[in-house]
Amino acid sequence: MNGAPGPGEDAALSVLPVPGLGEIARGDDLARLIAARVALLDGDVVVVTQKIVSKAEGCVVPLDHEDPAARARLIESQSVRVLRRRGDLIISETRHGFVCANAGVDLSNVADGWATVLPDDSDRSARRIRDGLRAATGRQVAVIVSDTFGRAWRKGVVDVAIGCAGIAAVVDLRGTPDAMGRDLQATEVCVADEIASAAELVMGKARAVPVAVVRGVDPAWLRRGSVSEEILRPPAEDLFR
Repeated sequence: MNGAPGPGEDAALSVLPVPGLGEIARGDDLARLIAARVALLDGDVVVVTQKIVSKAEGCVVPLDHEDPAARARLIESQSVRVLRRRGDLIISETRHGFVCANAGVDLSNVADGWATVLPDDSDRSARRIRDGLRAATGRQVAVIVSDTFGRAWRKGVVDVAIGCAGIAAVVDLRGTPDAMGRDLQATEVCVADEIASAAELVMGKARAVPVAVVRGVDPAWLRRGSVSEEILRPPAEDLFR
């Protein structure tokens, strides 16, 4: 960062990995661990992967990785309904309202014989970490809890927000002018997902970097936000369920 942008200049955006957290266990204070490893600034957005949030909150369950029937039972226990099945893949809706593969049950980056499940309330998890970082550093920051989701019509996975605090999940641009001066009619931008995906570029899947800081976001986005309230589409508005 080189200070505030001058007239006509675009604001700089930077994404900083936060390495060195080590293996996370139940009861670990994520805010304290993060604050000890990065110098935060007011307006930073701290992106924390679901995996370490689940580990810190004890959302880890025993599972024989070689037992597909046990895995299916665990997935179904984390689902309110199953939408599709194909071989070992289950697409289901979780009690949080997420539609995702295997109800968020994850075997990666966890000890053999165990699996992580989604936090009980990822918005609450984000608020807890945000408040802890504020207490530890005195900085006004936002927090996003991210997870890896697939997409129905595109190959590959991306990281999305499953919880946030201190930042809008969705920014409504309807009624504002586009570059040609025409009012936008339907544009709502899911900035929390965009920030989560940007953070994943420096975290990766095998680098042992479960936290990143996104610096330089629009200050207007730094307000109350909730994934559960802003991002999740109600079934009545969903053309595909």
